[in-house]
Amino acid sequence: MTGKQKKVSFQQRTDSRSNHHCCVPFCTASTRCNSYLSFHTFPKDSELQKQWVVKIRRDHFIVTSTSRVCSRHFIAADLLEPPTPAGRRRLRPGAFPVLFQWNNYTIPTPRPGVWERTERPPNTDPTEMQTDPDDDDPCHEHDYCVSTEPAALDLSLNDNEELREEISRLRKQIEDLTVSSKFCLERFSASDDDIRFFTRFASHAHLMGFWKQIEPATHNIIRVTRARTVEKTDQVPHSASATVLQPIEFFLFMNYLSLGLMQKDLAHRFRIHRSTVSRIINTWANFLYTVLGAVSIWLDVDTVKTHLPDVFQDYADTQVILDCTELRCQTPNSLLLQSEVFSTYKSHCTFKGLIGIAPHGAVTFVSSLYQGAISDKEILKQSGIVDLLAPSMAIMVDKGFFVEDCVPCKVHIPTFLSKRAQLSRSEIRTTQSIARLRVHVERVIRRVKEHKIFSTVIPLSITGSINQIFTVACLLVNYQNGPLVKAWANNG
Repeated sequence: MTGKQKKVSFQQRTDSRSNHHCCVPFCTASTRCNSYLSFHTFPKDSELQKQWVVKIRRDHFIVTSTSRVCSRHFIAADLLEPPTPAGRRRLRPGAFPVLFQWNNYTIPTPRPGVWERTERPPNTDPTEMQTDPDDDDPCHEHDYCVSTEPAALDLSLNDNEELREEISRLRKQIEDLTVSSKFCLERFSASDDDIRFFTRFASHAHLMGFWKQIEPATHNIIRVTRARTVEKTDQVPHSASATVLQPIEFFLFMNYLSLGLMQKDLAHRFRIHRSTVSRIINTWANFLYTVLGAVSIWLDVDTVKTHLPDVFQDYADTQVILDCTELRCQTPNSLLLQSEVFSTYKSHCTFKGLIGIAPHGAVTFVSSLYQGAISDKEILKQSGIVDLLAPSMAIMVDKGFFVEDCVPCKVHIPTFLSKRAQLSRSEIRTTQSIARLRVHVERVIRRVKEHKIFSTVIPLSITGSINQIFTVACLLVNYQNGPLVKAWANNG
């Protein structure tokens, strides 16, 4: 049964210098209207403060020194009138708001107890003696010495047991509905296919194994946020809530990386603001770039030879297989920038990076991204990989890498015709054998580009973080997938 809502009118005050507003939803009261209203700050006790936030139905509400709740939301017994006209109205200790628009500013009637709601059978035993109302038995006027009826006690116990079962069943339904309605990791944990689709990890167990490796470092994560929020970090402690949200934020970042979703789409899926999505992506790109980049992926010669596949026996000195990849980007307005990032190979503006893998398929080198007009040879010289090479090593590259004069080691490269009519038989076999082995770096690059963010044109708005995102995607390949060739699994 719903009552008729009260309509409260306000009049402008001219004697008020403060400008406080009630923070309760649907309440328009302010200190400039209605001099009989008083405005009360939130209690300093954290538990009581949380009760206030729950009562006023403001999820994720941040309490500040200017937050106020007007007196019309408290019962009269909780308001302590001032002893003098110039005094201030105060609240009784432990009081909290209970009167709101959604309950028509009334306190709901308490629910009857189990005893009042239990229907008891009438006493029809003919052998039971009728008690005279005028009897002098003291038990007639005092029911505390009368024993409980066994039938009523059995009914109460049965009702309690049924209510417990009903509560347990409803709680289970609520949990199932909550999980199924939220776009979160728990919703897809039972399906490895879904985990593979949303995160590129092979299974849920595989994903959680990676999470356990990086979880200790998440307590020191540096969040990308607005300047005004940074200035108030001493007023709003959020470390506890941030720790709870970290798995959800990691799942959001992996969705962005694996599916290439727009930030507005992610905001709708995770029910947060678009700017929050942008800050989470930048935070986790920098965090994973730091954590994964701190792990040395360059392998020494002995380690490479220990895991060398049998197909590389003819090229046992190969330390790394190198190849460049290009990512299409948005065309800048500046003609000068267009000339720098335009790639004649892709006929589009691109970012270009160098990736190196060990013979057994692990990513051991990732360069920064460069403008698309740069040559493969120049990338190799600027990337810093030359300093890692030794004369006893060898690199395997494609025909476009004219780097023999740039590296201090041997270079395995397909043979060129050099104005000849055709290659010799030995040169053809060498070229074919190198091509069969060099193709593995292209398979790794394909795994990197399975992150759909690289399948679309990269907007210039994320140029500041594209280096971190590209490096993280390349390094995650070592964690997300198994060996390139199943036969190589025994060599790992």
